[in-house]
Amino acid sequence: MKSPSKMPTPMLASYLLAALALLLVLKAGFLVALFSGLLVYSLVHLMVPTIQRKYTNKQARLIAVIFLSIIVIASVSVGIWGVIVFFRSDAGNVTMLLQKLASIIEASHSQIPDWARAYFPEDVDALSRILTNGLLQHAVEAKTLSQEAGHLIFHLLLGMIIGSMLAMQDATSHRHYRPFAAALYQRVSNLAQMFHKVVFAQVTISFINTVFTSIYLLAVLPLLDVHLPLTKSMIAITFFAGLIPVLGNILSNTVIVIVSLSHSPHIAALSLTYMVVIHKLEYFLNARIIGAQVNAKAWELLTAILVMETLFGLPGVVAAPVFYAYIKKELSDQAMV
Repeated sequence: MKSPSKMPTPMLASYLLAALALLLVLKAGFLVALFSGLLVYSLVHLMVPTIQRKYTNKQARLIAVIFLSIIVIASVSVGIWGVIVFFRSDAGNVTMLLQKLASIIEASHSQIPDWARAYFPEDVDALSRILTNGLLQHAVEAKTLSQEAGHLIFHLLLGMIIGSMLAMQDATSHRHYRPFAAALYQRVSNLAQMFHKVVFAQVTISFINTVFTSIYLLAVLPLLDVHLPLTKSMIAITFFAGLIPVLGNILSNTVIVIVSLSHSPHIAALSLTYMVVIHKLEYFLNARIIGAQVNAKAWELLTAILVMETLFGLPGVVAAPVFYAYIKKELSDQAMV
């Protein structure tokens, strides 16, 4: 009986190192740095072919990639700054949003069923006391959270710079790698390819989600002579939160249902029903959209999300589509699946 051919040692070592690196990313909290670097890397490679149509020599391509890298980093930074400015403005100010939500709860308190009334604060002062007590009880956690936010921003910027540097090297040099380096480079290329497909699919998903939510808020409710406050803020929250798988929908739906209480419990129930039905349908549509990009069934991605959430929490939910797509890509390349 003929024994199966063995995998070359450099390739096997590259697979083991890639697996260890992905595990370290999740365990050590480097997911933001990894994804920000892959985002810049993908965007630069997406735009480089267009620029190269006008330039043929290596020096011209180098200038083009440097320029594109700066533009990409600046654009992403400006985008983050824009989101911060929006949520500090009158339209999206988080403090004002909480105040309005508190006012909505106070105005709707008399309309809430008796069995649910005990779970809602009676007025703005009660809500303020709850928030204040919560902050006092979790002061240490809040301090840690602020430190973690600083770390995340640092990881974000550093990852963007590294991704830009790698894209620059990849687009302007043609090196002959030794076996292990070549195998490791292939692992990185496969990961970047799957990240590109999944992330741009997630943007499409968030856009679809925002369109359905906008139709409900701007068309369905006005036809019922219902005009909710904070409509623009809710649409913006829906889009940006939708970039986060699963959790984003829960966040945006919660805000919409609470704001719907400002009109009546019936509208809140209608909003909840609409969001549940639409997002249940979208849940499978989302998996199909991503699955079509990475050659995976909807149940595969849903299972991967469940397992990763159980093992790694929220980072696992965010990483699951990309990591699963990458693993399946590697297995497919080896004709194992």
